[in-house]
Amino acid sequence: MPRIVRLHAFGGPENLKVDELPSRQPGPGEARLRVEAAGLSRDQFMFMSGHQFEGTGFVQPELPSRLGYEVAGVVDAVGEGVDPSWIGKRVAPIGPFDESLYGSLGEEGIVPADLLCEYPATLTPAEAAALWVPYLTAYGVVTVGGIGSGDFVSIPAASSAVGLAAIQIVRDAGATPIAVTRTAAKADQLRALGAADVIVTQDEDYATRIAEITSGRGVRVTFDPIGGDFVQELAAAASPGGIIIEYGILAGGPGLFPQDFVIGKSLTIRGYTVGEILSDPKVREHATAHVLERLADGRFTPRVAKTFQLDQVVDAFAYIQSEQQLGRTVVTVAS
Repeated sequence: MPRIVRLHAFGGPENLKVDELPSRQPGPGEARLRVEAAGLSRDQFMFMSGHQFEGTGFVQPELPSRLGYEVAGVVDAVGEGVDPSWIGKRVAPIGPFDESLYGSLGEEGIVPADLLCEYPATLTPAEAAALWVPYLTAYGVVTVGGIGSGDFVSIPAASSAVGLAAIQIVRDAGATPIAVTRTAAKADQLRALGAADVIVTQDEDYATRIAEITSGRGVRVTFDPIGGDFVQELAAAASPGGIIIEYGILAGGPGLFPQDFVIGKSLTIRGYTVGEILSDPKVREHATAHVLERLADGRFTPRVAKTFQLDQVVDAFAYIQSEQQLGRTVVTVAS
């Protein structure tokens, strides 16, 4: 029987257990994977706490619940209406998807067949499991930010998997990525991974450094998962007519609206989620083709911070909480 990670009580990773369960058969429009690797993210702490469902209109999953929406593996069965030629192919389904319904953290996963996507042979399974959520989220700098040659782009939380993907996408577009990180511990690595400049907010004033880097122009595009009062600093450093794209709330609470800068500089502050790309078939097709082409020729490479075995899943989440990682933390599954 396949081993599957399940959440047995709301709270934290300590409530995760590796259970042996009967193999599941894929239903209509579904495919079954023999999982080789699964990515973990900070979003899953909200899922495990149960707070993700408060005030959202979504129903809490029945416990014990599966989890995991970033996965790479081999298709070994398909349901009714699914092309059987998928069987035997190595895939990384395009995510995120509903992890309470299609949770794939374990030796076996059922996923929607319309999200199946073969990944380039240049990638390892661990890299493929760190692929779609970071890159399609980061693709917001293109679809929303409209980045182009000559743009300065600020990337707070740059050491995250999304931040690192954004650095690659920005450089590929001919724009200048400015990595923003809290401490100096990862600054040299961020430069080595493509950041043109790095701002360490613990030691440097953000707006002052942006002015220095851009010769007073400010940044046209800011791709921010922090939010809160930090938006005031982002607005102060933005160029006239600039856009601040908010895709996360790592600050943990609301901040003051920077109305003086928004009015004085004609700024746009725009909310964004990867769901905008996933919900539009044409945009999704264009974005995935863009990323796949660059993965195949080496311009893009998913960054795996560290890998853990399936029975080390609690340790893997502890590693994420330690904030040591640079990129995606991945659980690998022995074949």
